[in-house]
Amino acid sequence: MPGSADTPRGSLKVYLGYAAGVGKTFQMLSDAHVAAERGIDVVVAYFEPHARPDTMGQAQRLELVPHRKIAYRGKTFQEMDTEAVLRRKPAIALVDELAHTNIPGSTRAKRWEDVQVLLDAGIEVWTTMNVQHIESLNDQIWQITGIQVRETVPDGIIRQAAEIVAVDVTPDALLNRLKRGAVYKPEMVEKALNGFFKGSNLGALRELTLRQAAHEVDLRQSAYDETRGFQVPRISEARPGAVPDNQPKERILIHITADPSTAMLIRRGRRVADYLRADCTALFVHQTPELPQLRAAEREAVEKHLRFARSLQIETRILVGIDIAKTVVEFARQNRVTQIFVAYPHPGFLERLRGKHFTEDIVRLAQDLQVTIVADRSRRQAP
Repeated sequence: MPGSADTPRGSLKVYLGYAAGVGKTFQMLSDAHVAAERGIDVVVAYFEPHARPDTMGQAQRLELVPHRKIAYRGKTFQEMDTEAVLRRKPAIALVDELAHTNIPGSTRAKRWEDVQVLLDAGIEVWTTMNVQHIESLNDQIWQITGIQVRETVPDGIIRQAAEIVAVDVTPDALLNRLKRGAVYKPEMVEKALNGFFKGSNLGALRELTLRQAAHEVDLRQSAYDETRGFQVPRISEARPGAVPDNQPKERILIHITADPSTAMLIRRGRRVADYLRADCTALFVHQTPELPQLRAAEREAVEKHLRFARSLQIETRILVGIDIAKTVVEFARQNRVTQIFVAYPHPGFLERLRGKHFTEDIVRLAQDLQVTIVADRSRRQAP
């Protein structure tokens, strides 16, 4: 049962890696043994052994909450039994593979949603995930690996973490583990080596993971400094993204349309806003009733993009204006926006007819603002 309003929310600890086999689960279990030896009540709420003997050995010495069995399409699957963990109410629950999508028939669609329930009940959660599952990094991961990751975790979940543990091994060490069968079954090794586990992929993903972990630590340290009333360092001494006292706060505006590239635009704007510690708003301009209303497919696409922006903790606004560019720029000036993010134009029939797209009008009208035109890399062939 979820905790009452008086129950303090549990804290979240994330073990972050760059690929399967780096040792996230092993490290989490090792730390859990240390906690248990100190008398802390720790249980394994969900654990995926992947037939790895060392990891399985670590788990055997901890209490395991039995998994929930769910029948789906003639097969039986095992998922975390969130309600059983709530009844058991440990001090710490270990939850493997945060980005996992639950089998249809589960109470919640995503494992990170189950984790939210445990946190709300005052249970501390330790969990594992790889960097490629962070939602705002989705486009970068696609560029690095050529693989579109479907299971993602909203950035807001990572922001909740009180602690991020970067679990790291060199790509060479990971490849050695893979080749000797310590990561996947022997029949899967060759496919992995020719796909996600290419040396160039692993090096880039490792660097991205370490930068992400450093960025998260930097954000938490800045928040701590502010609560303690520390003086913000001079710009020459500041960490990347720190805003000195004498500089105006950055404010980013993301222009929403029905175009599929808008999802990529939202991710890019969110990443930049995080780096700059900037306010971030997503704006959709609906033209006045004098013009044709949005078709059902367009309306559904816009609503999807607005929901996606909100899932990344971006404020969303909808305005009405016959001139899209003018409305966007006026909103930006009224709200002291410093950067506008717009998608690379793919003009429709009317724009081609008049020889101009509203993106070009935004650039022309916003000469006192920084306008970033983000190309849609998915329109070109993946590496």
